[in-house]
Amino acid sequence: MWKDWIRPFVRPLPQWSTIAVAPPQQDVTASLRWNHQSADVTTDHTVASLKPLSIATSLDAGDTPTLEYTDSATGKVLGVLYLAKATSIAIEGACITVYHVSGSEHRCLPWPRRSWNQWLQNRVMRKSNTSHHALMDPDSVQQLMIAYLCPRPVILVSVDARGHRNMFPMDLIGPLQRSALFSLALRNTNVSEPVMRDACKVALSSMPASMKGTVYKLAEHHKQALDDWTALPFPTRPSQAFGIPAVAAALRIRELSIVHAHDMGSHTFFLGRMASDEDLTEGAQLHHTAGFHQAYRRQRNAAFEEV
Repeated sequence: MWKDWIRPFVRPLPQWSTIAVAPPQQDVTASLRWNHQSADVTTDHTVASLKPLSIATSLDAGDTPTLEYTDSATGKVLGVLYLAKATSIAIEGACITVYHVSGSEHRCLPWPRRSWNQWLQNRVMRKSNTSHHALMDPDSVQQLMIAYLCPRPVILVSVDARGHRNMFPMDLIGPLQRSALFSLALRNTNVSEPVMRDACKVALSSMPASMKGTVYKLAEHHKQALDDWTALPFPTRPSQAFGIPAVAAALRIRELSIVHAHDMGSHTFFLGRMASDEDLTEGAQLHHTAGFHQAYRRQRNAAFEEV
């Protein structure tokens, strides 16, 4: 039908795809490149803030490195972020380098569809008043989508302190492998942000893709804490060391001892060390990736399972 042919030229691709991936994802490799050197940072980089859009890693790659995302199966470069060194965070014998994103490009779509789709998406964003679009300008959102070429796992974070209990989803998370630290970038307007600074411990539940609807419903708890753990729509179990209620049906439950909290504009960048790690069951975990990445894979009959 002619409508199917013309649709890509009048409607933008979805910005995000919600997908099911068996962890750890191995479909995309991230490499940091600088001064004729390179290093695999697939498990050693994370988004540290949205405004300004910032990337953190355990490596100091100089002032202006590039972060390159590559399809593991084909070796094709899918996208690049151009970085500018912003600051360093020294903590417990480790040093985390934070870079601001200064530019980007992706190659998931052919030219001229790539530029046309970006124009269509930016037009929609300028008309939208969602929280992400109000926080970030369209160019920054486009850069963020490239950071999501590495599918980002979704977890539920549990906070339990005297007079305060909460559970909410996050995907701005990840290991900084060389430093043995784990990071969480939490919007500083989150109701549990000051409690996490004081309590210095959380439980992280890796969520099955089949629980997408339930996970998304808990996004309301970024603004409003739980009245009681029994109000959750699923059973919980105490985490191994801290006894914090976590999701009984989780694929994996980890506990994080927070050792540092750094103000990063729109977000608080929490760094911690794992206090416990329970692999409970195998299965596909809820992940997010960029819509143009899913389109690229669909064209090659290698699309992620969408949920």
